[in-house]
Amino acid sequence: MTPTEIAEKLHARDVVLLAGRLLLSLIFVHEGLQLATHFEGAQKAMAVLGVGTPLLIATIALQLGAGLSVALGILARLGALALGLFCLMTAGLFHTNFASQNELLHFEKDLAIAGGMFILALCGAGRLSVDRVIAGFVKGAEIDTPIEQHSSTSETSLPV
Repeated sequence: MTPTEIAEKLHARDVVLLAGRLLLSLIFVHEGLQLATHFEGAQKAMAVLGVGTPLLIATIALQLGAGLSVALGILARLGALALGLFCLMTAGLFHTNFASQNELLHFEKDLAIAGGMFILALCGAGRLSVDRVIAGFVKGAEIDTPIEQHSSTSETSLPV
């Protein structure tokens, strides 16, 4: 398949889903790398907040694992759901001092990111995902297999 043929088969929905996945996952991959590469400093900062080393390690693993899951479209629904729940917990546990404008802003951002992740969990990664490529190879089908049409709405969903 030539680049022109690929471009003709792409739909705006898939390109937007890819851009959204990349933008949503950027903060988690970046923060996970920052925590991992500055582990001792992160460990001290988290201890002040009452977060122990095992939870810090789990946070790093979640941010990197689920962040890359969303970015690449590998089990993106599961990664998005995990990150959405993580954002809700972070907002509720660490950003509830609404007297501080900064804390209120972090609370609202966490809620907004969680909302985006839940929408992604519902919609799926789209055609431009590693899962879609793997499904094509496993089933022996072409990557551009038709998408399912829901009879109840005019919305479409991808099998992956």
